[in-house]
Amino acid sequence: MTGDLADIVNRLWMVLPSRWFAETSPNLRALLRCIATPWVWLYDSIQYVIAQTRLRSATGYWLDLIAKDYFGSHLNRQANEGDVTYRARIQSQLLRDAGTRTAVSTGITALTGTPPRIFEPANCMDTGGWASSASLQASGLAYGVTGGWGNLHLPFQFFVTATRPPSPGVAWLAGYGTSNGGYRQGTIGYVDLSILLGQVTDQDIQTNLCRLLPVNATAWLRIQ
Repeated sequence: MTGDLADIVNRLWMVLPSRWFAETSPNLRALLRCIATPWVWLYDSIQYVIAQTRLRSATGYWLDLIAKDYFGSHLNRQANEGDVTYRARIQSQLLRDAGTRTAVSTGITALTGTPPRIFEPANCMDTGGWASSASLQASGLAYGVTGGWGNLHLPFQFFVTATRPPSPGVAWLAGYGTSNGGYRQGTIGYVDLSILLGQVTDQDIQTNLCRLLPVNATAWLRIQ
């Protein structure tokens, strides 16, 4: 294998004059292994450094540094989140759309798994109209059936209702109220939500929404 001890030793052996040593020389091989050992460590270190310079191959804390370089403190690693999941989140945030209604919906959906409900009081497509769709021969206009109260005095404002994702739970622990355990025995226990893998907090949803907004818009957020 390239860069391992046997490979470095063979490379050193190949550059030695063939007339100086016998074809089999245990002492020389031992000496070459001593010389090659630090080069093996150096080669491994170089390969590791090269891998950490690219998002697709970086691992461990280097991924955290990449996220910090691009996003500051807005895209931290979640509790117990692995490199593969964290890398995918970083990649999705690098060139994502922002500043539009579609971008807001797509961004929150990617975070929570559920499309948010978005209502713009100044958008007639959201509010509907004062009549029935049958009498107006139009779609999306039905008082008391669809839409909501509009308000032209709320420009560049909209309401967002986001849904919290379900908690992932903990393997091998029974749920509350089951018969699989008792006090200080069985497969039940208290769990802090902050340690659950991939747990999305309300702060994560709020921060994500703020990063998707245009600078002149105001969003009113409700999380349920």
